[in-house]
Amino acid sequence: MDKLIEQFSLGLFFWQLILFVALVLLLKKFAWKPILNAVNDREEGILKALDEAENARKEMQNLTADNERILKEARVERDAMLKEAREMKDSMITEAKSEAHAQATKVIDQAKATIESEKHAAITEIKNQVAELSLEIAEKVMRNELSDKNKQIKLVEDMLKEVKL
Repeated sequence: MDKLIEQFSLGLFFWQLILFVALVLLLKKFAWKPILNAVNDREEGILKALDEAENARKEMQNLTADNERILKEARVERDAMLKEAREMKDSMITEAKSEAHAQATKVIDQAKATIESEKHAAITEIKNQVAELSLEIAEKVMRNELSDKNKQIKLVEDMLKEVKL
């Protein structure tokens, strides 16, 4: 440091000071403003990007909330549709059972009516056959009985005894 003080020159110092001031003025005029503008632009860009990122984050939260709400609504709607489908299935099964039961009852009633009518027809036919057989038997017995004169007289007397006046 002593060496610097011994070699100090006022003229050189003066010219260096003038060059330094001129350099600062030149830098201020031509370089300082563009550098500050670039720094300010960069700062504004960073702030704008941060704001956009915050907005994007909020929008993502809103979208996530909307997605959750839509999913809940879809689940509720799906559950309602499934419940309605089950109810329709149960009502269709119940309706089919009742219809089948009604048809079965109708078929059974028709079968009973058919059986009853066939039973009456068979009984009537049997009565007719029994009547025919009875007449044939009675005819044969009467021919036998009435073929002999003594038997005819005895038959008439027996009938008269049975008749009460």
